[in-house]
Amino acid sequence: MVERIAKGGKAVYGAALGILMLEARFPRIPGDVGHAETWPFPVHYAVVPGASPERVVRRRAEGLLDAFVAGARELVARGADGLTTNCGFLSVFQAELAAAVGVPVATSSLMQAPLIERLLPPGQRVGILTISRATLTPAHLEAAGVAPDAPIVGTDGGREFSRVILGDEPLMDVAACERDILDAGEALVREHPAVGAILLECTNMCPHAGALRADTGLPVFDMVSFVTWFHAGLQPRRW
Repeated sequence: MVERIAKGGKAVYGAALGILMLEARFPRIPGDVGHAETWPFPVHYAVVPGASPERVVRRRAEGLLDAFVAGARELVARGADGLTTNCGFLSVFQAELAAAVGVPVATSSLMQAPLIERLLPPGQRVGILTISRATLTPAHLEAAGVAPDAPIVGTDGGREFSRVILGDEPLMDVAACERDILDAGEALVREHPAVGAILLECTNMCPHAGALRADTGLPVFDMVSFVTWFHAGLQPRRW
């Protein structure tokens, strides 16, 4: 007979990834990290109390580290083998969260920037689209390993996307949000001709990655592509 011993130690099985969520009410459409149907695998979610979009993005998540650590530990206790978040601005907590929980942590889509640049032909750069250029600081970039002179454009000047997400509005004009992201992408490649690929800082931009790729003709990387890769390491396919 084949020995069959199951190993315990978790509260929930079959979901390797835990996602730390901001406390928000704005709509999350398919493709958003916070929409469970985005993922082809099961995930754990934990909402961090007090982590509003405005506080995390515009006030550098001030006073929230302990709450994020508590949420991360809760996800690991439930059974998560790796953790991520739903806001690129949480790169500033990368070191602290990784040290606190003892499992791999990927706080921000921005962490992909060095790898993407190594994929590109000589002389090309990865350009970054962010929800708030005004508050994406050198500290956020440094924590994610992004070059300080990276080309960056924000959707701050648009009429819908940044307003709805950062204002935590309950209604969203999805087409208008996409237009803001396309406008920002077009500005990025116009102002920085060396851009050979685009990286979306904001996880709420992910539903529009395909449209941006079609509009600019450039490869587009985002948090969904990053987390899908990350999850593949947590649960590699068995051949």
